[in-house]
Amino acid sequence: MVEPVDSPSLFPARERMVDVLLPLAIGSAYSYRVPEGMEVAVGDVVVVPLGTRTMLGCVWPRPADARPVDLAKLKPIQRRYDVAPLNARMIAFINWIADYTVMPPGMVLRLALRHDESAGIARERTGVRLTDHRPERRTKARDKVIAALEDGFLRAKSEAAKEAGVSPSVVDGLIDDGVLETVVLPPEPAAEPPDPDHATPELLPAQAEAAARLVASVRARAFQPFLIDGVTGSGKTEAYFEAVAEAIRQGRQTLILMPEIALTQAFLDRFARRFGVRPAEWHSAVSTKRRGRIFRGVASGEVSVVAGARSALFLPFRDLGLILVDEEHDSAYKQEDGVHYHARDMAVVRARLEAATIALVSATPSIETEVNARRGRYTRLALPERFAGTKVPRLEPIDLRREGPPRGQWIAPRLAQEMARTIEAGGQALLFLNRRGYAPLTLCRACGHRIKCPSCSSWLVEHRFRRRLECHQCGYAMPVPEACPHCHEPNALIPCGPGVERLHEEAAKLFPQARLQVLSSDLAGGVERLRAELKAIEDGAVDIIIGTQLVAKGHNFPGLAMVGVIDADVGLGHGDPRAAERTFQLLHQVAGRAGRHEVEGRAFLQTYMPEHPVMQALVAGDRDAFYDREIAVREEAHLPPFARFAALIVSGTDPHAAQAHARALAAGSPLTDKVRVLGPAEAPLALIRGRHRYRLLARSERAFDLSAYVRAWMAAAPRATGSLRVDIDIDPQSFV
Repeated sequence: MVEPVDSPSLFPARERMVDVLLPLAIGSAYSYRVPEGMEVAVGDVVVVPLGTRTMLGCVWPRPADARPVDLAKLKPIQRRYDVAPLNARMIAFINWIADYTVMPPGMVLRLALRHDESAGIARERTGVRLTDHRPERRTKARDKVIAALEDGFLRAKSEAAKEAGVSPSVVDGLIDDGVLETVVLPPEPAAEPPDPDHATPELLPAQAEAAARLVASVRARAFQPFLIDGVTGSGKTEAYFEAVAEAIRQGRQTLILMPEIALTQAFLDRFARRFGVRPAEWHSAVSTKRRGRIFRGVASGEVSVVAGARSALFLPFRDLGLILVDEEHDSAYKQEDGVHYHARDMAVVRARLEAATIALVSATPSIETEVNARRGRYTRLALPERFAGTKVPRLEPIDLRREGPPRGQWIAPRLAQEMARTIEAGGQALLFLNRRGYAPLTLCRACGHRIKCPSCSSWLVEHRFRRRLECHQCGYAMPVPEACPHCHEPNALIPCGPGVERLHEEAAKLFPQARLQVLSSDLAGGVERLRAELKAIEDGAVDIIIGTQLVAKGHNFPGLAMVGVIDADVGLGHGDPRAAERTFQLLHQVAGRAGRHEVEGRAFLQTYMPEHPVMQALVAGDRDAFYDREIAVREEAHLPPFARFAALIVSGTDPHAAQAHARALAAGSPLTDKVRVLGPAEAPLALIRGRHRYRLLARSERAFDLSAYVRAWMAAAPRATGSLRVDIDIDPQSFV
């Protein structure tokens, strides 16, 4: 592993050959010749030829045992790319992930380089200001512009037009007449510098103690992992903001990872209230040009705080002093294609390499994090009470076996009565159902035919708002047919089961005067629409919210007084080892949205299994009992975190070839009593996008180097040819 030092060394003048790692699925770096007059160092980003094209690569450390190469046979580096080099700590991070995930280093490098490949050159910004000259032709519009600019300050042309209330053409005319002059403005900053002393909050004793521990760790400039473990609404964010402030004072950078940063408008507003400005945002909804400015600002140190999705972990921070992983239990931190990394775990690795403080934040920690805290690997900072003094909502079960809704309906009578009381009292009610669309299945009542995706082993989901049947695996969509595709019986297709759209239909009938809003990630309008809807809910413009798991991701709804979970059992009906954990976390987080301010919160769980340990723990409010039981079950069954898994998915367009290759892999697995190989067997989703899938699972003890085992296994295994592909997932989060 590369030592985590800061200064890369230039290659000696006699060493005119370097290794360049390319962002491709290749096992090692390629050698290139350094042209005369060019100086490069390890970590420099360069442009090199590859076949008939050129691409970005990174000058990589050359192995000590590398064989000499004839310089005359090497292609030359074309140029150095104008971006800060990757420092030795970042190179070590890339190598660590590649080694752990059993992926080519080039694929991991791609995560660190791709953000800047198409960033382009920032457009020159110009401003306007008044000269001593006045126009011969005067109009009301022109006089408005002159009056607006009489203070002598520079303004962007569009800003001047907007302030004066005129069109930009009026400003252009005044420039042509010499009344206004144009001046080149400095480049727009990637982010405004936050002020650590802008608005210092008053903290509760538990918050102040947690903040002090974090601040002391940041000052120590040493790696130290924390778990900020607080109930929903306990002020975890305000506590860790003090650590952010300390990092800013020290001139170091902060990374705040969030599972749905594009939707957490409330978090950005809270950050601005504390520090005067918003942090730099990094997620898929940020434009390419802006991402390019942030990328360069992070590398130069200009950007001090980034709030981003998991890909922000690969930004080239110049001096990273603090990493915060908010809602650390969220499954969105796991990258499920390409490089299968878990951002939470890799954030801990990066913090260690950067000698930075890291805090994992959650009201319902993952089992892995909880075990690490219990064993002393992480320091637990507990926040047991809500910040505003309100109580955590009490949860009440509604046994659907005894008091379920009428046939064809989904809201139990008792839940409907509680909703009516809540709305009448001026509060908001939330109905939670983790199913998108109108109905998860459409079948023919004449012949029983179920409409499936032609490319996947999954049913098509009806989306009545869009009048389409859609596959949630591959995106295939078709209009809802008027007749059964199998028996051609007209008007025979019926929806089975509820989705949030169907729940909206039922709630609208029960409460015709109420203002309803559906929150689901697949509705049209994207991020901006969702942000507007969340703002409307916060402002009290909605009476009933109907949402999927999107509503559980840290949102703050001040008027929410009641939560109703329509199907609390939905996550428990399959064999995923993490099913109980995820169900507990999701329902606990959803219930925690209620009663965060003045109103007292209540939550109701509609369930067919009120005796299930998850339901009993939720109703009793005994989180520790759930963790005690779940940890004991995992340890006895040799499941993570007390064992390690590696999943190998063999896929191909020909099912027989895919199955044969999976069997060959199983037969060639290295023999050791440290590892047990299970399979191959059809994956639970046996067909996705026309590819047939077979799965093997390798299980080992926790201390065993399973990554090295899989690497040796793959090196000796037969190559996947044709359409065959083998995907490796170390520590899989999903067993589907």
